[in-house]
Amino acid sequence: MKRPTIADIAREAGVSKGAVSYALNGRPGVSAATRERILAVAERLQFHADSNARALAGAKTRVVGLTLRRPPSTLGVEPFFMELISGLELELSRQSYALLLQMAPGRDEELAFYRRWFSEGRVDGVLVCDVNVGDPRVSTLQELGLPAVVVGPPGVSGSLTSVWSDDEQSMVEAVEYLAALGHRRIARVGGIPQLAHTAIRTAAFAGVCARLGIADAVTVPADYTGEAAARATRKLLDGARPPTALLYDNDVMAVAGLTAARELGVSVPAELSIVAWDDSPICRLLHPPLTALTRDIGAYGELAARTLLAAIAGEPVTSAHGAPAHLTPRGSTAPPR
Repeated sequence: MKRPTIADIAREAGVSKGAVSYALNGRPGVSAATRERILAVAERLQFHADSNARALAGAKTRVVGLTLRRPPSTLGVEPFFMELISGLELELSRQSYALLLQMAPGRDEELAFYRRWFSEGRVDGVLVCDVNVGDPRVSTLQELGLPAVVVGPPGVSGSLTSVWSDDEQSMVEAVEYLAALGHRRIARVGGIPQLAHTAIRTAAFAGVCARLGIADAVTVPADYTGEAAARATRKLLDGARPPTALLYDNDVMAVAGLTAARELGVSVPAELSIVAWDDSPICRLLHPPLTALTRDIGAYGELAARTLLAAIAGEPVTSAHGAPAHLTPRGSTAPPR
């Protein structure tokens, strides 16, 4: 998609480029009716005069954009995003780039940000997180032609470059570890089901449990918050055949699960083993410290930023496979009684 220009507005409105300039800059020289017609065309074409001058001159903004469709309060308690952003900032700063972070209440708002950023020339490229199957952001960015990197599996990134890690491999490693300890009643508190990486983890969990003959395996969907994880944990532990091991799709949920288990009088790890996805300092500071799937999330962010900057520079880029998370056993896991 081509950015709109003053010439486009002039052609659509049936006036000269000079008249468009007068109208957009609030200067005399055009009638009120002509000014109104020009402004209406500019709005319809999503032309923004202040930043288009720079874009038309071909200058780089040295800014990349990132939208997150999560409440701003999430960032204060979600170590994954803080570490990811830290890695992004580290690599971007090396090349004198800045990160424009925008929280969006919904998918429509995210799409509007992308279109506005493009039409205003505010960013040189964007990073895309929390990708769904058939995500409309992918098709929108392909349509705009704005350099973009998907932080997620390549199967849902369309023609966009992706940076990803093998969640299936990590899930298999965690379940095989629990099975080797002797657990046969294993459950999982998963992330948002619509997310592509959640779907990969869910399928991998079901597949490895079936292969190992773990018949009571179940996944309870949640939303990465401690509140949802605590509810899911209580429901699972209050059942007729409670699990002897629980996996959580992030560390915040695992901490909440540990607290809920204690409130129910369930001893960890004597009666219940707990594994967190994505290690963080809070996992190591608890008692007992949480067994976790560990990866260098900061390095993951650096790789994503480096790949995007290469695309912005016009270099050939391909999807990059980051190191998968590997299990770090700690005090929250043990053989079942």
